[in-house]
Amino acid sequence: MAYQSLARWSGALGLCAMIAVIRPAHADPRAVVELFTSQDCSSCPPADRLLGEFAKDPTLIAMSLPIDYWDYLGWKDTLANARFSARQRAYSRVRGDREVYTPQAVINGSAYVVGSDRAAIERAIVSTRKNGTMSVPVTMTLSGKQLKISVAASQFPALTHGEVWISSISKAVPVSITRGENRGKEITYHNVVRELLKVGEWNGSSRSWTVPLESVERAGVDGAVVYLQDGSSNRPGPMLGAAYTPLGVVSADR
Repeated sequence: MAYQSLARWSGALGLCAMIAVIRPAHADPRAVVELFTSQDCSSCPPADRLLGEFAKDPTLIAMSLPIDYWDYLGWKDTLANARFSARQRAYSRVRGDREVYTPQAVINGSAYVVGSDRAAIERAIVSTRKNGTMSVPVTMTLSGKQLKISVAASQFPALTHGEVWISSISKAVPVSITRGENRGKEITYHNVVRELLKVGEWNGSSRSWTVPLESVERAGVDGAVVYLQDGSSNRPGPMLGAAYTPLGVVSADR
């Protein structure tokens, strides 16, 4: 009898251990890290490598947003987008400063640090987790040729508005640079944002959207990030929630 009880207890313990292994340690990400970088910035490669490490952390949504305002230095950034430069300046306007530089990391839409400073980024992740930041569960699933997005209701009375955006992501993009400050180097850029698409408005209640996959796809894209952010694209505020989903690789001739 004692042996049978022990066997049942051991079996239950084994099942619990299996569940503990299968269940993700963090259901929702603790932070969104946006790195503003440039192929023509000699200080950026360490930050680019660090973002690659953050991209492996399932508790983080790490995105690289290459800017275009250093293109005049001798090398035109092959991944840069003027919208990313505008986004970085919009953050600066909200803060009321002119702190626009590379490499710059913006954490949870509300803190900024040098993008190669791991300790500063980790501190910012902790310090920004307040007043509802990253408190709204967001999910995104791929179903056939559609992305299904769900945003939960707010648990904070003050959080009643936000915008939902999708970022098309290329997980790893190697670039050989032949001119400018990084000439002669091959640098791999991680979780590169290739396009931004506004999905809709959120009013504090639970909402869902269906987005055609063709709206997100482009050559080299193999993932997507959806994020809920307070404020607007012109005056971005704290990140309220986010999710990542892998996509099939889109070939250049597709």
